[in-house]
Amino acid sequence: LIFIYYISGSSGHKLNHKKNVVLPLSTQIKKKQQEVVGFLEANKIDFQQMDIAGDEDNRKWMRENVPGEKKPQNGIPLPPQIFNEERYCGDFESFFSAKEENIIYSFLGLAPPPGTKVCTSVLPWGSFI
Repeated sequence: LIFIYYISGSSGHKLNHKKNVVLPLSTQIKKKQQEVVGFLEANKIDFQQMDIAGDEDNRKWMRENVPGEKKPQNGIPLPPQIFNEERYCGDFESFFSAKEENIIYSFLGLAPPPGTKVCTSVLPWGSFI
């Protein structure tokens, strides 16, 4: 099962940040993306990064496949957006909540690894894990 994670590959610049300094949006996005990628790598979950900055087809697909109720008021969802194949899982905030609640494998639509203690949860598309 290939896990697809949408990422903006737009280049940004590194800044020295002091406490209580608002980060540029691109920096905030990159930090969120790094957290998702780091989690997937640490847990040996197969995934593929799809660059929406350099590929119009990827950008269009992501925008069309994020459910309407999950899109911001302007209608344009920001990365990272997380999909299991073509099934929408959620955005970073949903990912973070699922991780905190120990339901991350349910969120991702994956069976937990053997020996993993997990909570039973209803998947976003209505089935149980």
